[in-house]
Amino acid sequence: MKPKVLVTRKVFPEVLERLAEHFELEVNELDRPWTADELRAHLQGKQGMYLTPTNSVDAALLDACPDLKVVANMAVGYNNIDVPACTAHGVLCTNTPGVLTESTADFGFALMLAAARRLTESERFLRSGQWANWSFDMMMGREVHATTLGVFGMGRIGQAIARRASLGFGMQVIYHNRSRLPAELEEPIKARYVGKEQLLRECDHLMVVVPYSAETHHAIGAAELALMKRTATLTNIARGGVVDDAALAEALKERRLAAAGLDVFEGEPHVHPALLELPNAVLTPHVASATVRTRRAMAGMAADNLIAGMGCGPLAGRPPSPLNPEVLATRA
Repeated sequence: MKPKVLVTRKVFPEVLERLAEHFELEVNELDRPWTADELRAHLQGKQGMYLTPTNSVDAALLDACPDLKVVANMAVGYNNIDVPACTAHGVLCTNTPGVLTESTADFGFALMLAAARRLTESERFLRSGQWANWSFDMMMGREVHATTLGVFGMGRIGQAIARRASLGFGMQVIYHNRSRLPAELEEPIKARYVGKEQLLRECDHLMVVVPYSAETHHAIGAAELALMKRTATLTNIARGGVVDDAALAEALKERRLAAAGLDVFEGEPHVHPALLELPNAVLTPHVASATVRTRRAMAGMAADNLIAGMGCGPLAGRPPSPLNPEVLATRA
């Protein structure tokens, strides 16, 4: 008898076909986020869960679903999963790192360029019929090439962005991270480690790519924004909650910051109403990794993790990217 697995949102048909070779599937064909109560009800009797960031796993859910053994998250970020609680319950958690690095870095750079050069503001201006004549100061934005990029969080994606900045746009790259990178990683991307306050004061463009946690909640708030240049831009492709959206909206409204590009928001899909009214905010709906190739790779890696984590397939017991590998040791 096949183990039972819950797939919390629609995914590529070929991924479901792979999973169906090993498991009895229940799939959320409605493709809307379940409430916590709905998720708990659907998860009864299931040993595995193929999860997306639109649903969360916490201690209460784990208490109510004692059969659960594996949670495979189709994302690199995992702030939707209480990993310590999963470990305590003997539930293996996995994510999908690496496969979305380059596409997310591309998008982050595009978002920064759009904010600096007033791209969406210019398009709205044109589409609304306001463009009646050319003038020398029409839609003047901020330079990107040969300016200073500050990267807050220098993991895989931060490094990929720094490489684009230094090698492609001749930017000076400074960064702040929980720990400094080894010299062999700093040198190729020409990045210089600085303190957080110095990063904020010196950068012309700030790129936020630090993982979300209790420690990074509102890591960029009113006090941090007050340190930045009035001519600077901020781009957030990390997670909602790292930046205080209300404080950012106020800084943008008062022109204490030139512009912002945001792909993630606190409480998304809700967006702070003040941000929606600002012409100097470029807003996108959490789509930094949304290319066909990358989403297929993410979906496939999540399937690999689930199949192996459940003890099936050629990698049985050896999922590619466990978040709490100590759980595997208890099963040996």
